[in-house]
Amino acid sequence: MTTLQQQIQQCLQEKPELRTVEVARQLECSEWEVICSLPDELATCLPGERAQELLLRMAEWGLVTTIVEVESSIFEFKGSLPTGSLAYGYYNLFGKPGQLHGHLKLDAVAHIALISKPLRGKEAYAVSFFSNAGGCIFKVYLGRDTQGDILHNQRLEFEKLKELAHE
Repeated sequence: MTTLQQQIQQCLQEKPELRTVEVARQLECSEWEVICSLPDELATCLPGERAQELLLRMAEWGLVTTIVEVESSIFEFKGSLPTGSLAYGYYNLFGKPGQLHGHLKLDAVAHIALISKPLRGKEAYAVSFFSNAGGCIFKVYLGRDTQGDILHNQRLEFEKLKELAHE
């Protein structure tokens, strides 16, 4: 009998192009369980308590892609993240026109993963926020230049976030 971790590893070896959420669906587990099974070079984990700190840092990065996936539908927002503020139990994102708006329940963020896993044949970097149940609340992917390459300054900032996990 194979363990879930072995099944995840086997699935990723056979189909490395799969997104972590697709592996989770295939194996009927949470996406967080898949993330926890990734090798260290592909995923770095931080506690959810660091969400506000990371969001404040990412607000300085410029154009990113924020993704929310619900019931197999994917919603994308390309733009910069605003600096949020706390009120009424939420981290409120009220930016300028063209920035993401919304309300994040910080208490609902249990885990954060910094993922460096190729996506659709291209390098990709994402900061993903997960609930206690292991579902992804949302992901923020690093921006790309006109040639489709990851923005250099954002990659450097992403690496700094990874260093935070080891502090």
